[in-house]
Amino acid sequence: MIASDESAAPTRAAPAQVLIVGAGPTGLVLALWLARSGVPVRIIDIKAGPGEASRAMVAHARTLEFYRQLGFADAVVAGGVRLEAIHLQKAGHQFAELPLRDMGTGITPFPFMLAYPQDDHERLLVEKLREAGVAVDWNTELVEFGPAEDRVRVTLRRDGNIDNVEYNYLCGCDGAHSRVRHGLGLSFVGGTYENLYYVADVQVEGGFRRDGFVNFAGDGFVLMLPVHSSGMQRLIGIVPSEHSGRNELKFDDVRGYAERLIGVRVTEVNWFSTYRVHHRVTEKFQVDRCFLAGDAAHVHSPVGGQGMNTGIGDAVNLAWKLASVVNGRAAPSLLDTYEPERHPFALSLVKTTDRVFALVAGHGLTGRLFRTAVLPFLVPAFVWFSRARRLLFRLVSQVRINYRGRPLAAGAVGTVHGGDRLPWVQGGDNFDPLRSREWQIHVYGKVDPQFRELAGGLALAIYEFPWSEAAGHAGLNRNGIYLVRPDGYVALACPTEARLSEFVARHRLKFDH
Repeated sequence: MIASDESAAPTRAAPAQVLIVGAGPTGLVLALWLARSGVPVRIIDIKAGPGEASRAMVAHARTLEFYRQLGFADAVVAGGVRLEAIHLQKAGHQFAELPLRDMGTGITPFPFMLAYPQDDHERLLVEKLREAGVAVDWNTELVEFGPAEDRVRVTLRRDGNIDNVEYNYLCGCDGAHSRVRHGLGLSFVGGTYENLYYVADVQVEGGFRRDGFVNFAGDGFVLMLPVHSSGMQRLIGIVPSEHSGRNELKFDDVRGYAERLIGVRVTEVNWFSTYRVHHRVTEKFQVDRCFLAGDAAHVHSPVGGQGMNTGIGDAVNLAWKLASVVNGRAAPSLLDTYEPERHPFALSLVKTTDRVFALVAGHGLTGRLFRTAVLPFLVPAFVWFSRARRLLFRLVSQVRINYRGRPLAAGAVGTVHGGDRLPWVQGGDNFDPLRSREWQIHVYGKVDPQFRELAGGLALAIYEFPWSEAAGHAGLNRNGIYLVRPDGYVALACPTEARLSEFVARHRLKFDH
């Protein structure tokens, strides 16, 4: 860590216990979960306010499940637009339509893909955080930080004033150029894709399109998605090679190419930018009392809209663990489970999206053949298989993410293992108790009186659900015992109560319902 050499102000203990650097979706969700859990938190950002551009576009089902726990999933769904289908085109002609409506029926309460632009997303999170009693400190810069016995000493700058403050924990959610990651001296291994990309929010002739459209060509592709809040469309594509070396490109430089490829005429441009796509993962997500989450820890291609949703998953995983430790309901060693759960997933995601993106966006012969010959052949066949579509939904929506084999996962009952996301039971709404964001026991069938007494002695809430065919279909076992974490993942799955006491003692967990 870098120690501060700015001593204009004396060091003082902060009233907040956790400092979050970066007020994008990752940092805001982390702050909100902590604030709702009674943890004194401060969140700062060097920017003047929430983002004005709709960069990330899709809120996936797993993110909406987290938001349901926080009580505002319905507001997000109402503010976005459900993608009904994606139309795949080649040379202006459709070769396949991928239906998205309710593609995840029976898997989640949110069986769809939702377009919800990042600027609306951030404003909503800022407001929810304000309602929880925490205001973002904008125009505030992290200058330096370093260890201070059992705390972290930070130097902050705002309006030219220096403030030296100590916090219990420091969380870097400050993006790909993270000051926290640099201060920790961590590498950010990966690379940058060759192509230059553009993104624009535009209005098109003929009115608002609620579906997604992708047009493939030998030299690239154009993607068009709805931006519900403004009635505009999002265009994403590769900058034509004749313009890729120029500085300060404008939309007019790509207008003709984009309009011709996607088959629309743009009537108004709200925002335009160009960017390079990177794929990188830092070596560690935790160093002592400092943590990294979101783009500060991993960046990857935009395939599947995974970036923002993955950062929010990091935030939730870290938040409940920090809250447990700060509130004295778990040993500090619980925080050591954050990196083993999130780092492997980030590595796997980068590798997967890298392979797909290299094929879809590749400049060479392989990329051209994949876009113009392989995709038009494979996708129409894929669309016919509902099982394949559901597998795709599980993958993209992030409901498949699991922590099997990690330190905070044990046992298996039915097809549900410790570390799995709790399966959703259609018709029974077994996700409703997750709103408490507390440890809880789920039993599908009958609770043994002896076990009820044991759980009561531990102050563990028990939820008994009637056994149903839907529960069996979800992979649960009749009368099986499922210990569910605050983030909705199964920590322990066991057929009897024998292992529960041992698991609780090993992780020094305390409960209070």
